[in-house]
Amino acid sequence: MSSTPPHGSAADVSSNWVCPFCALLCDDVTIRAYADGTLDAPDARCPKLAHALAGYSGTDAQCSASIDGAPVSAADALDRAAQRLARAHSPLFGGLATDVAGARALYPLAAACGAALDHLHGETLAPAILAQQDRGALFTTLSEIRTRADLIVVFACRPAERQPRFYERALGQPGDGGFARRIVFVGCDADPAATAYASRSADVTVETLLADADPYDTLARWSARVESRSGAAQRSGDDTATLAALVERIAGARYTAFVYEPAALPGDHTALLIEALSRIVKAVNRTTRGGALALGGGDGAATVNQTLTWLSGMPLRTRIAKPARLAGEPPLDHDPYRYRTAQLLERGETDLLLWIASFGAEPLPAALAPAVPAIVLGHPALAAQLAARGASTVFIPVATPGIDAGGHLFRVDGPVVLPLAAARGLPLPGVNDVVAKLAERVAALAGGSNASASNGIAAIPLAVASGAAPHAGASA
Repeated sequence: MSSTPPHGSAADVSSNWVCPFCALLCDDVTIRAYADGTLDAPDARCPKLAHALAGYSGTDAQCSASIDGAPVSAADALDRAAQRLARAHSPLFGGLATDVAGARALYPLAAACGAALDHLHGETLAPAILAQQDRGALFTTLSEIRTRADLIVVFACRPAERQPRFYERALGQPGDGGFARRIVFVGCDADPAATAYASRSADVTVETLLADADPYDTLARWSARVESRSGAAQRSGDDTATLAALVERIAGARYTAFVYEPAALPGDHTALLIEALSRIVKAVNRTTRGGALALGGGDGAATVNQTLTWLSGMPLRTRIAKPARLAGEPPLDHDPYRYRTAQLLERGETDLLLWIASFGAEPLPAALAPAVPAIVLGHPALAAQLAARGASTVFIPVATPGIDAGGHLFRVDGPVVLPLAAARGLPLPGVNDVVAKLAERVAALAGGSNASASNGIAAIPLAVASGAAPHAGASA
């Protein structure tokens, strides 16, 4: 974006602002909020941030709640939404693009309504969860890579395509020096952003191995080399020799970071690829040091998954049974296949969709039938899209964490939670505020009882749901 103020108006400037629009959560951004409600971050050099900020304007505060396309008061929209939630037999809470506070508020509401929960990015999140459940993993962090990794092995992805500032955040500013690093791309061509980064830093070199090889075969051969399995050394071919050289290079490195992105992995069995990478990382750590960094988790995916797992013991794609559940029905049912958003909608297995989209104007799923009611808590820009749907839609505009509300998000590397400060602060409610009001109305329609308290779920998680947020760690 241009460094020249677009309207010549005075601006409120915030330094070290945390950007919420990808899971890197860059915390060195200077953002300007103008009197007309527009924003820019001219020094961030991030096209993703520039695109996101272009979606905000001074008219956002004028966005009205609506019922079936007709503008209404927020109270009327909440009343209608609560009525639909109270009547629903199998609601789906989807999208879930929110922060820690939003996720905490959604959990007791889901418990009261018997809802299943799945994220906008559930299709890429689920294989990573499956692999971790089955095999475990050894992860690393951005600060660990920046201070220790002299070898970065990137498997079958170009990190900067979805996280534009990845190399800067993982390796530091180009030319900072310190020690020599090598970035090796395995199973894909080199990321142009990595090549550009290396051109500005004498300490960084980039190379590509087996760009056109089948990723499943590559990982099988690589794993065999690392594990020294019987027969592995006798196999011939250029790819085997290349992998043997890579294994030796990893063995000689001080610290190796293995970077992959579940959303970029090919095929229908990405969980198997992630498991194979995890086996390689664990085998490497028998003789040297290294860890994996799984890229993704934007739009609150990592945040909501970690928060709900912390509250209930189950990850996303879990259904929480209603208080008056059938005999023998478990209070929590986790199934990464059954509770897919697309599958539930295509099979007609849900009669209400509660869609959360606070970070951008994410449209309703294409598989949503017109007859299925929807409640949308979303970015103000969604108003125009939802007006075309008309019937059976309740829309309530909400604040984006980091734009018009504070909040907390988990960073891509897992344990780090960063606080978000509102850059602009227009009078839009947060997801947590709206969901809390919905929960009060649903409880009143159910006779005033606190349905979630008798849900059969352990008392501690439900008590925590209304308590403090997870510990907010400092940025590395």
